[in-house]
Parts: sequence; C-alpha cells; structure tokens
Amino acid sequence: MLRVLVIAEVRLYREGLASILAAHADIGVVGSRCRWQDAVPLVAEVRPDIVLLDAPPGEKTTAVRRLTGGSQEPGAPAVRVVALSVGGHEDVVAWAEAGVCGFVTRDDSVDELVAVVRGVAKDELPCSPGIAAALLRRIGTLAADGGGRPPDAGPRARLTARELEVLDLIGRGLANKEIARALFISPATVKNHVHNILDKLQVECRADAAAAAYGRGLERSR
Repeated sequence: MLRVLVIAEVRLYREGLASILAAHADIGVVGSRCRWQDAVPLVAEVRPDIVLLDAPPGEKTTAVRRLTGGSQEPGAPAVRVVALSVGGHEDVVAWAEAGVCGFVTRDDSVDELVAVVRGVAKDELPCSPGIAAALLRRIGTLAADGGGRPPDAGPRARLTARELEVLDLIGRGLANKEIARALFISPATVKNHVHNILDKLQVECRADAAAAAYGRGLERSR
C-alpha cells in the first residue's frame, strides 16, 4: 500500500484530498498538515512514500529539500514529493527545479490525481507533451548557459545504447508501457532499464534522470 502524506493550507482542500485517496484500496493516507514546516517531523515519524505538497511560491525549494531529508534532519526518510495546484508551464518548471518527482495541475481531475500518485510511486512522470517540451526547453537553456548542471557522476554515468534510448523516451514524457511498445520490449525490461539508469545517474526519480542527461551529454558504455 502506498503511504501518502497531504500538506495543504486550506482545510477543506486538504481533507478532501485525503478522503479521495483513502477511498482507493492501494493508497493509505498516513497524515495531513496545514504547513510543510509542521510536516517535517511527521515525515520521519510516519515514513510516507509520497508527500502531496501545496506550498507558497517562495518556499518551493526549501520545502522539498526539508521534506525529503535534504536538510539532514536526523532520521528523515527519503520520500517523493508531488506538487499540488500547479499552474502553467512556468510553474511546472519551477517545481521541477525545486526537486519534485511529480505534479498535479489546477485543472486535473480526481482520476488524474490518483494516476500521478501511482505513477510517481513507480518512478514514472505522467505529463502532457506540452509540459514535457517546456521541461526540455528549460534543461536546454541551463545547458547553454553552463548553469544548473548536476555534478559529474563519473564512470557510473556511462549508459548503454538501450539505456540512452529509454532515457530519451523518458524525457519525452512516456510511461513504461509506452516505452515498451516503442522499443518492442516488455514493460518488465523497461522497468529494469529505468532502475539501472537511476542507479548510474545517482538520482531518485525519472525527472531528475532526464535533467541529468540533457543537462550534460552522457557517454555510452562500450
């Protein structure tokens, strides 16, 4: 069962999300908080798989870092953060730069919310072609400017030809089943490739892998 923690300032919104998610047999809501600051100690206590986060614009990066243990709180587990109530493409890019593994836009439906939660838990990033393009444009800008590049991951960043193909399709916003169809391989094989890519790049989610790859050229293993 996926363990989810909900953080949103508006009580009606927060409790509504918790009720919606709890209605699914494979999802359990392990807590909720109004402010992300109050949720930091709760993360270490309840150990959620996913945190749904609605944070003020100026607190995105700090909130994500603190909730995922980036500020080195003792005992803080690694979690995946999904941003809530995301606006346009620029907002998506800002959240991606803050370190989220997924997002739910203001126009998404209940079914899309549940799909995002399940997708992120499988290291997938459901998103529209327009948003995928916006993310890639931002990565290209950072690469051209020489800024925002992840540190060199060394020999472990050497990907096989097949892994590079999978990574390219991840960057295009395709889910594992879609990648499997495109490459004529099984979803289980795709899952193994994704696992290897994340391990070699030393990142925790697909969005970070795409950013690492497109932010700097990666050399194929020989």
